[in-house]
Amino acid sequence: MRPLWTVAEVVNATGGHPEGLSDGPLSSISIDSRDIAPEALFVAIKGDKLDGHDYVGKALEAGASAALVSEAHFKALGGERLIVVPDTLKALEAMGIAARARNRGQIVAVTGSAGKTTTKEAIRTVLATFGETHYSIRSFNNHWGVPLMLARLPREAQFGVFEVGMNHAGEIAQLVKMVRPHVAVITTVAAAHLEFFNSVSDIAAAKAEIFLGLEPGGAAVLNTDHDYLHVLFAHARAAGVSKVVTYGFDESADWRIVKADPSPKGTLAEVVHGGEHYNFHLQVPGRHMVANAVAALAVAQVSGEGTRAAIAALAGFGAPEGRGLTLRLGPGDKPLLLVDESYNANVASMNAAMDLFSGIVPPGGSKVLVLGDMLEMGPQGPQLHAGLLGAVLKTGARRIFLVGEAMRSLAEALRRHAETDRDAPGVTHMPTASEIADEVLAALAYGDAVMVKGSNGVRLAQLVQKIRERFENA
Repeated sequence: MRPLWTVAEVVNATGGHPEGLSDGPLSSISIDSRDIAPEALFVAIKGDKLDGHDYVGKALEAGASAALVSEAHFKALGGERLIVVPDTLKALEAMGIAARARNRGQIVAVTGSAGKTTTKEAIRTVLATFGETHYSIRSFNNHWGVPLMLARLPREAQFGVFEVGMNHAGEIAQLVKMVRPHVAVITTVAAAHLEFFNSVSDIAAAKAEIFLGLEPGGAAVLNTDHDYLHVLFAHARAAGVSKVVTYGFDESADWRIVKADPSPKGTLAEVVHGGEHYNFHLQVPGRHMVANAVAALAVAQVSGEGTRAAIAALAGFGAPEGRGLTLRLGPGDKPLLLVDESYNANVASMNAAMDLFSGIVPPGGSKVLVLGDMLEMGPQGPQLHAGLLGAVLKTGARRIFLVGEAMRSLAEALRRHAETDRDAPGVTHMPTASEIADEVLAALAYGDAVMVKGSNGVRLAQLVQKIRERFENA
């Protein structure tokens, strides 16, 4: 089997030159010196806080065969086992473009204001039934994550599934022109990154940039359950997209979800497409998870694969950590139920998560809700946070813990509500996750159900880890 890359191929793709290095196989690519496999190429990327050039020595000591470094640094690095380029990020982009060009598989790109990662996971779970499938790990969806995932695309992969993110206009256009998908999926359009946009309509237009990279004859797969579908259709037409497939709960959807009922072990779903009814069971709870799964069915169909086999594959679909992963911690008869939504938050995903939590029955105790700031909301932030009041109350949580400065608005709304409702839940608000952790842990007991939801920058994942450490072992 041919290696992922050879030194000569990297040199040819990037226009770089080898220093103290002969040709040979490169079987993996990493930008993290702590994650080095044999025959790896370490790419030294300069980030906001760290510069990969400071870790070249560690990467080579850990077993990397070579390091891709910039001309400004290579002399200081000793000049051994290096591929030298003017700019390592530009070189990584060039490798991603070259890897995409040599692959002949079906390529899928996924974007949206919420649900990108879980939809990507559902799609890759389904497509893996039909052939070798390469996919973006975690949320590697930005200016370095997309080219890195592309550069790791195996020559022989029959499918590639890439997540594409943004927080500014123009970002998706740049990234998707590297990915060049055959299928472009938009999960939803909602208030997110409003700090950088004037309106949600502008966000819709930015998401629609994904159409600009579609291969000729490619298809758009669009969720119907938001108010900006008409914007996406208009941009699809303008980009010359001839095939648009829709999915969702709306009656107009090509893949229409007619049932998404909770079950003891997940969700029972029914979808109608082309006059056919399909019933299936997901091991994850939530109406939004059903929508993510149905997106995968639509992608399989437009990619020419079988619906029945795709539905069977969904039995193995599970939520990733931080995005709805549900854990039962402790004793089997009375566990603590933990719903981990700690990775990301905007208005759409907050409402979807709380809709899910409202349907959860604690194993034998009460409900506890931990919410962190929705970041990058701009001037509308206070209003958007306070506007979560109804969804929060609907969950039935008896204790509510709020984390971050922006959550102050929701805390005030909840306290105003408590003035007229004797049965209102208890509310605690603190600036940081570390400050509130002890109070959350003290409030929890086996039999309770707790959901933790917030933007990644609030660092609620640390709180999730503390809950797991406290309650995992009965």
